[in-house]
Amino acid sequence: MKEVINSNWSTGSTSADIVIGLMLITAIMILCVTLLMLKVIKFYVKESINPTPFATPQEKEKRRLEQEALQVIKDKKPSIWTKLMQLKPMEEEKNLVMEHKFDGIAELNNPTPAWFMILFYGTIIFAIGYLLTYDVLGFGKSQEEEYIAEIEQAAESKVAFLANPANVKNAVNENNMEQSKDEAIIKNGASLFANRCTPCHGEHGEGIVGPNLTDEYWLHGGKAKDVFKTIKYGVPEKGMIAWEKSLSAQQISDLTNYVLSLQGTKPAGAKAPQGNKE
Repeated sequence: MKEVINSNWSTGSTSADIVIGLMLITAIMILCVTLLMLKVIKFYVKESINPTPFATPQEKEKRRLEQEALQVIKDKKPSIWTKLMQLKPMEEEKNLVMEHKFDGIAELNNPTPAWFMILFYGTIIFAIGYLLTYDVLGFGKSQEEEYIAEIEQAAESKVAFLANPANVKNAVNENNMEQSKDEAIIKNGASLFANRCTPCHGEHGEGIVGPNLTDEYWLHGGKAKDVFKTIKYGVPEKGMIAWEKSLSAQQISDLTNYVLSLQGTKPAGAKAPQGNKE
């Protein structure tokens, strides 16, 4: 048979519950009385060892005045901020007035805070050390030398970057772009063109809002580097966005090669020439 567990605090018997409740109340009362007795015993022992002398009203008044005087001294104790700033209280201002006056205005002999003087002289010492290190003894590099070193380091990093075959294809830019007639590249560029360029330049590059890409006239240059640059940075004033944030350098290169491959295709409905002939 499964055992039944009673989760209720009650025992099920009224008389037993009353007895338990009375026992708890009694225990609490005993605890309170015990604490009170301990306090009385502590006070008794303290007075037995060092009894408090009986004070007359005059003595009580004297103690009160002493306590007030101690409190005044405590209130006048300067704070950490006052010590740090070396501030002087207003009641001591009369002791700081210097002898000379001008137009009724007196000057206070209020020295500069120590922290400021430490900071001031610290900057001078640092400047001297900096001057000796970089300009006199030559232990450190000047700004020009650091610039040259960083340029050399960047050049070395570039060589190391290009040495990795996986990075070569992403290293193409508007300065080293060269036209390619590789069919795979042209095909990849055509796919990019169909998804991004046809709304403005037409399905065959005949030109709609954007210029005709199949003739010999160019608004921003018709060389491979010029076309690459135009695609990469866009022509914001003409509404063409910069594709450098959404296309890789290799994708822009492929798209450039496809645009150049459209030359002379003469699609139907081509837009009138714009720009300069090249």
